[in-house]
Amino acid sequence: QLDRQSTIKLYVAAVKYLKTHPMSTGKAGAVGFCWGGGMANQLAVHSADVLAAVPYYGSVAASEDVPKIKASLLLHYAGVDERINSGIPAFEAALKKASVDYKIYMYEGAQHAFNNDMNPARYNKEAAQLAWQRTLSFLKEKLKT
Repeated sequence: QLDRQSTIKLYVAAVKYLKTHPMSTGKAGAVGFCWGGGMANQLAVHSADVLAAVPYYGSVAASEDVPKIKASLLLHYAGVDERINSGIPAFEAALKKASVDYKIYMYEGAQHAFNNDMNPARYNKEAAQLAWQRTLSFLKEKLKT
C-alpha cells in the first residue's frame, strides 16, 4: 500500500533528479491519470520545479494548498464523475484567487477513466484523443526550450 505523503516526497525527489539528468532540458512537467492525476496536482503543490502539470480526472488539491502552485495546469475532467467533480468548484475558485495559470476541460458524456482503452465500458475515444492532443500542445508550449 502506498503512503500518500511518502509518495509525494519521492515524486518531488524524482523531479529534482530528472532536471539535472544529462539528457534533460532542465524543465519538468507531470501527467497523471486517475490516482496519478491526483499525484500530478500534488506534485504541482509540492514542487516549484514542475512547470506544467496535466491531471486527468485526478483528485483536486486542497484549497489552502493552491497558492503554493507555481506550475501551469491543464485539467481534464469527465462529465460523468460525481465523486471527483464535486471538488472542482472550490478548486477552480482557489486557482482563480491564487492567479494560477490553468485551463480546465470538461468532457461531457465521458466517464471517469475515459482515456483507459483497456476498459471498454469507460473508454471514450473521442474525448481521449482530444484530451491527448490538448496535452501535447500544452506541454510543448509550457516546456519549450
